[in-house]
Amino acid sequence: MKIETFKAGQWQQRYQYKSFEPVPVNHEWRWEDPTINALLEQATRALGELNAFSLIVPDIDLFIEMHVVKEAQTSSKIEGTQTGIDEALMSEEHIRPEKRDDWREVRNYIEAINTAVAELKTLPLSNRLLKQTHAILMRGVRGDHKQPGEFRNSQNWIGGSNLADAAFIPPHHENVPTLMGDLEKFWHNEEVVVPHLIRIAISHYQFETVHPFLDGNGRIGRLLIPLYLVSHGLLAKPSLYLSDFFERNRASYYDALMRVRTSNDLSHWLRFFLNGVAQTASKGRDVFQRILALRTEAEQAAMDMGKRASLARQAIHLLYRKPVLDAAELEKALGISTPTANSLIKSLIDKEILIEITGQQRGRVYAFDRYLELFVS
Repeated sequence: MKIETFKAGQWQQRYQYKSFEPVPVNHEWRWEDPTINALLEQATRALGELNAFSLIVPDIDLFIEMHVVKEAQTSSKIEGTQTGIDEALMSEEHIRPEKRDDWREVRNYIEAINTAVAELKTLPLSNRLLKQTHAILMRGVRGDHKQPGEFRNSQNWIGGSNLADAAFIPPHHENVPTLMGDLEKFWHNEEVVVPHLIRIAISHYQFETVHPFLDGNGRIGRLLIPLYLVSHGLLAKPSLYLSDFFERNRASYYDALMRVRTSNDLSHWLRFFLNGVAQTASKGRDVFQRILALRTEAEQAAMDMGKRASLARQAIHLLYRKPVLDAAELEKALGISTPTANSLIKSLIDKEILIEITGQQRGRVYAFDRYLELFVS
């Protein structure tokens, strides 16, 4: 299939509306646009540099956890969930009651990402894996009545309040199993020669167009990207998440997807996607560099704490995994007494490693703010 002559699909008349029925994607793809080649080279190089950091940084899984939290918070924000990254890291008792529904959605997404990545060790990227991930995402939150873990058996729509004023109406539910089966074959078809970044760009477009679930399609579709890259060995760790790029360019993101459906302009989508990969991978590489510099500073600060040096190093190691906590959580994690925990926190504040973020006398919460800032800049 030549990208420049690609026909995305057709509108099919239903009762009082038209659904968009996309064409299958499991076949060869070729193109003449030299810009795509240049962007593909740029994105591949940036992805390789990011992957190199994930192979050489000590205790990389500590820092990957923060990438996951950032992704969950940002991807959920695109869907209208208002939870800050600091709140996403707090325990539920520290979250105001009116914000707990949003908090649970983000925490579900964190669990969904971690579970899906772990499952890749024994289960290939598949519709089965996406369904399992979707079930975790929707558990006990808004939308949990919309067939969690199953492809839809009714019509859905994007934008607007109903089918009559929808911005886009995905394919009829009877076609979803066939389209998703074709997409799954495309992920693993070794008989077609398609670069992986082109393949996942097309896959993300197709997934969002099929919109196979009644709810949660945006988040699962964005998660599909790192899952594909890890499952095919382009990344050793799930360190690339495009939700931040999509959020910062939200209008352009939705426009690029719609241009494929309405104008068959797949080239524009590929250029947008590859640019996003290049920018995000380069930014991720820079974050790892700043993490290493901060780690050196923090280790030096711990060494300057005399008798508390060993305990301070343990606390800092914990803070990479849980950069927002209270004294009780520090006490429990390190197995120390309450006075020792409070004294250690005071020392870490003096060394400008921790700050108090509630402004309260009771129920105080502390944050490793310099570390958090690396993920929100």
